[in-house]
Amino acid sequence: MVEFFKKMAEWTLNKEEELAKKCAVSTEEIDRQIEKVESKKEQLERECQENIGELEKILTKLKWIRGEALRCNVKSGDRDSDQATED
Repeated sequence: MVEFFKKMAEWTLNKEEELAKKCAVSTEEIDRQIEKVESKKEQLERECQENIGELEKILTKLKWIRGEALRCNVKSGDRDSDQATED
């Protein structure tokens, strides 16, 4: 579906480019479109930054959990080797 919208946008932009070459395009309309796209871009950048921040928190927590798990493995490995020497 995204590919369809990309092709539609590309087709529309090509048509508007042709009209602009013929001086048949309203600069006010183009200005409105530019404002909309810039606004959407800013919104997406904010959302991406928020999502990246959340992913960083999750990653930090997972790394901490891994460290705890490794510490447990080391402790259980020590116990296993102690039990092996007792047998």
